[in-house]
Amino acid sequence: MHVYPPEQYPYPNDAVLELWHEKLRDPDAEVHVAELDGTPTGVVGIEGEFLTNLYVLPSHQGTGVGSALHDLALERLRARGVQVAKLWTLDENSPARAFYERRGWELTDETRVVPYPPNPIDVQYAKDL
Repeated sequence: MHVYPPEQYPYPNDAVLELWHEKLRDPDAEVHVAELDGTPTGVVGIEGEFLTNLYVLPSHQGTGVGSALHDLALERLRARGVQVAKLWTLDENSPARAFYERRGWELTDETRVVPYPPNPIDVQYAKDL
């Protein structure tokens, strides 16, 4: 997926790094890292009723890391008393959308514009817990 072609729209590393710093300081947020032999392979976060930041290294996609992180996030949201979980993903990110849809997430009517050029659209999914 080339939403941020580097020759046209360099990935906003500094802005994203600052968001991670904020998330790690937020007492409402949780971040969980998957490791294999001491090497990080994926990460997932939760905040409020949202599953956030589910990422798996390309070399570990399709190995179950993403599923394990997804399931952990839902377990943590349930433990917080969340009844309907939500998430955002890029409209153009077909692999992520398929991943969530296979796990019972349903597309809502909510969208938002991502604040980084080229300002793609995020779509929202929800899932009853």
